[in-house]
Amino acid sequence: MTPTLVRQHSSHAGATPRVDLRARARDWSEIQERMLVPLYEAVYERLDVDGGTRMLGLGCGSGLALLMAAARGAVVTGVDSRCPEHLALARRRLLPEVPAAWDTRACEDARIVEGSPRDARDPSRSAFTLVTAFDPIGCLAGDAEGLGESLAEAMPLAGRGAAVVLAGWGPPERCATTAVLRVATKLADPMRGAGSWRPALRDDLEEVAQRAGLRPDGSGRVACPFGYADAESAVRGLLSTGLFDAAIAATDREQVDKELTEALHPHQRPDGTVWMPNVFRYLIARVP
Repeated sequence: MTPTLVRQHSSHAGATPRVDLRARARDWSEIQERMLVPLYEAVYERLDVDGGTRMLGLGCGSGLALLMAAARGAVVTGVDSRCPEHLALARRRLLPEVPAAWDTRACEDARIVEGSPRDARDPSRSAFTLVTAFDPIGCLAGDAEGLGESLAEAMPLAGRGAAVVLAGWGPPERCATTAVLRVATKLADPMRGAGSWRPALRDDLEEVAQRAGLRPDGSGRVACPFGYADAESAVRGLLSTGLFDAAIAATDREQVDKELTEALHPHQRPDGTVWMPNVFRYLIARVP
């Protein structure tokens, strides 16, 4: 739905489908990544992200959320271990020259770290005041457990009272993309387990926060429609998330493309564009 939906997730068991990772990263950054911009904006506005914010982005991918925070003056660090191609895009976005209207000091201080959250430790820097996990959970079996592990490593890097933001898919009945994602379940080998798509559960975020020992401090819902120029772009964007990797491994790319295109048909407008309204949730918690 990263969505990222919305970021590339790797397959966890069995054969991994062979894909052009550079092309997938390009499709992610050019087509799919922007779908969660309303979520990023809502969180940053609510938390007053500005020049006093030191942000750690878990699962930062190609860095759009980091870039938006840096544009508000925040000093950002992104960490990810899944896709070097995505991190290469993040580095090109955050580490080169930036528009003069932005706080260039913030981008000069930006860090992109390949590895786990513990690799983002820097004794010369102040503790993080904000930790974000924008890669929405509630779409892959085992994704909540993986986020819990990342949080356990990240919490020692955050100051007391720091905000931790978790994101997830909203109720399936409020997400038009849910019906399309079911193609992944239909085609995937049911024995694969982790790595297969699953519907979001109401308390996904709260359960992760509780297990991490975080104190809930507010939540919200944000409309994040998925809009595409045409069905071909929609298929490329959705495949770039990695949510269909298990289905591709169990069948083949041609079959998945075919069934995805059919599932998208009800959401295609007369002009050929594809529009799927969705709602995403976020939970704000605090480090005790």
